[in-house]
Amino acid sequence: MGIILRNIIAIYRRELQGYFSAPFAYLIAGIFWLLSGFFFIAILLGPDGLIAQVANADSRGLIAPVDVPYQFLSVYLGVLGSLSLFVLPMLSMSLYTEERKRGTLELLATSPITNWAVAVGKLLGVLTFFVTMILPLLVYEAIALSASNPPINPLVMIVGHLGLLLMAAAILSLGMFISSLTDSTILAAILTFALILFLWVVDMVATGIGGTLGAALSHFSLVKNYTNLVQGIFDPSNVIVFLTYIVLGLFLTAQSIEAFRFQRS
Repeated sequence: MGIILRNIIAIYRRELQGYFSAPFAYLIAGIFWLLSGFFFIAILLGPDGLIAQVANADSRGLIAPVDVPYQFLSVYLGVLGSLSLFVLPMLSMSLYTEERKRGTLELLATSPITNWAVAVGKLLGVLTFFVTMILPLLVYEAIALSASNPPINPLVMIVGHLGLLLMAAAILSLGMFISSLTDSTILAAILTFALILFLWVVDMVATGIGGTLGAALSHFSLVKNYTNLVQGIFDPSNVIVFLTYIVLGLFLTAQSIEAFRFQRS
């Protein structure tokens, strides 16, 4: 067990170092920060933002008490989830495709390190980089929400950001599997985006189908499970769905590399 843990840490450090030394990763982070900052200001302080809407309605006596911090957090995390739909496939697309291009995938496939350890290390590395992209936004949110009276329930923030983290891990895990199937980073990004987009809108498909099949399909929806957590509703079934996607991505990736090892042998 100790050897496996050391292998995971070694892969994790190698992967994380690769992201922090890659200009393209910083470009993705910069675009993500720019867009998330724009929506942060627009949702909260814009001419049509929450504060302006509440103030305008209150001046006319047309509004009941509104929990602005909760509404802001719910809407903003929803926007971050939508932005992540585009950003995460670009982060995961090179997890294994670069190994194929550099010819190091054969070394990984034939090394004593298990495929599971490599996959877990890679997933933790890219997930950590995504967390560093989220940290500045947490500072903005904390500053803005600290002025709310009454203060927002911290559990709402924790559950909402836990949902964002779990959804990111699920998308990255599935994207890692797709990345292990091809040596084209662009193709890996497109296929990952297509898969995630399907899982994002499958709830609408389920609604159209209806019945038992529709109800079953709705459980696979990323947006449905994410929305519940963003709204501060901690339902273990939502967490289980995301964990299932994470484990599924790791399992399929390990099997993909095992198949590659078999082909080479």
